[in-house]
Amino acid sequence: MTTTGEETGTARGGPWWWGRRRSAVFDWFLAAVSALECAAEGIPFARDAGIPAGVGVVFGFLTGSVLLVRRKYPIAVVLVSIAITPAQMGFLMGIVGLYTLAASELPRRIIGSLAAMQLVGALIVTFVQVRRDVVQDDLTLGDWFVPFASITISLGLTAPPLLLGLYVGARRRLMESLRERADSLERELQLLAERAEERAEWARNEERTRIAREMHDVVAHRVSLMVVHAAALQAVARKDPEKAVKNAALVGDMGRQALTELREMLGVLRSSGEGERRPVVAAVAAVAVARVVEEGEGPCLEELEELVGQSAAAGMVVELSVEGDVRAYPPEIEQTAFRVVQEALTNVHKHAAGAKTRVRLAHRVAEIAMQVENEPPPEAGSASSARLPSGGNGLVGMKERVVGLGGVFVSGPTEAGGFRVSAVIPAA
Repeated sequence: MTTTGEETGTARGGPWWWGRRRSAVFDWFLAAVSALECAAEGIPFARDAGIPAGVGVVFGFLTGSVLLVRRKYPIAVVLVSIAITPAQMGFLMGIVGLYTLAASELPRRIIGSLAAMQLVGALIVTFVQVRRDVVQDDLTLGDWFVPFASITISLGLTAPPLLLGLYVGARRRLMESLRERADSLERELQLLAERAEERAEWARNEERTRIAREMHDVVAHRVSLMVVHAAALQAVARKDPEKAVKNAALVGDMGRQALTELREMLGVLRSSGEGERRPVVAAVAAVAVARVVEEGEGPCLEELEELVGQSAAAGMVVELSVEGDVRAYPPEIEQTAFRVVQEALTNVHKHAAGAKTRVRLAHRVAEIAMQVENEPPPEAGSASSARLPSGGNGLVGMKERVVGLGGVFVSGPTEAGGFRVSAVIPAA
């Protein structure tokens, strides 16, 4: 992970306007060297100006010390170096000041104007000095030598620091731009990671709900019939041994079927998670549900008569009517339709034991419709005779299944005191 510019700036912690301590130490060193240079050059300046040497030394020392503020006031440093150019002092300050000015964030027109002023000043002073030396030494080098030497020396004092400063400034701005881009990319990656985590958590919750709904549909109906048969077995154990034996056999068959379906579901979940040590429920559950549907391991509408027959064997008066042309549907549609009828019959066993129930299945052109309606139970206490618990998740699970396929689910009491469950699922 990259480090943001704010964190970097805070970590440096330099004094005053310096970003880092070593920058402050370096500027103090340059200012000291510049002050000593200007102080030494102040002696001949004082002699030529006819002032005491001490005054020239103090003047040079103070002038050279201005280099200390080159990072905060680069324009002032360059102007001071231009001002003392006629005194032939402050060469280090002029070079370093011009470099600092070129590397700063100031507009190019200001940098160009000050650089031109320093070049002209250096050119004039150099021209006068070279011409005086040539005359004093009585040298015959030609008229071209003085202008050539003046231009060469002045360009040598101004061009290299100017170009170097422009290069360093451009490189610094490029690095800052890259750092800002890296920081922006890091923030985007963090945001994407947070969103991915939210989506993963949402997917895990969805798959937990799907697994719970599937397990409820697989087990609840079989176990409810087992409890009904066990209650009937307890009631007729002594009065009718043959019927008791028949009910015991039905309880055993129901238990084996429930265990088989539960084992298949758990087997799919276990085999889907083999070789994976990641505790990701969503991945395992998605594979499990997909395999149950694609491999045809789930129930289908052909088993609807058997389902109704099991409820009839448990003592329910139930009628099944099928309308329209029977045809095949996608596995998820047939499984959902079967589960709706299964859960509706389970609720009748739980809450209206002994009530007459009608199951209607209609095959239409573009949809399949199902309805399970029961009348009021014959006795008020019959609903609790088997003591079947209810978690209140059956209707919720049915509605989630139907709505997930783009269908419509409606449930509620009837005017006669019974209960009706209706669902319509698109055939496509």
